[in-house]
Amino acid sequence: MTEFDRKVEEASARFNRSVANISETLEKETKELVTYLNDEVVPAVRTHSSKALRTAAGKLSEFADFLEAQRKGS
Repeated sequence: MTEFDRKVEEASARFNRSVANISETLEKETKELVTYLNDEVVPAVRTHSSKALRTAAGKLSEFADFLEAQRKGS
């Protein structure tokens, strides 16, 4: 084996280790992100969405009452 071939193999091995490490880190971080989204973000969005819908429903009810009062007053 020539010196050049040995250096190419060493560089290739270092590169493969780097890619494996990056891949492992990405997998770990992705799992943590999915867990965070499922445990924290989704419940908060559901809670705030239902509160927003209830508020909107109340305001629409008030607006309907206002329109009825205006129609009766005319």
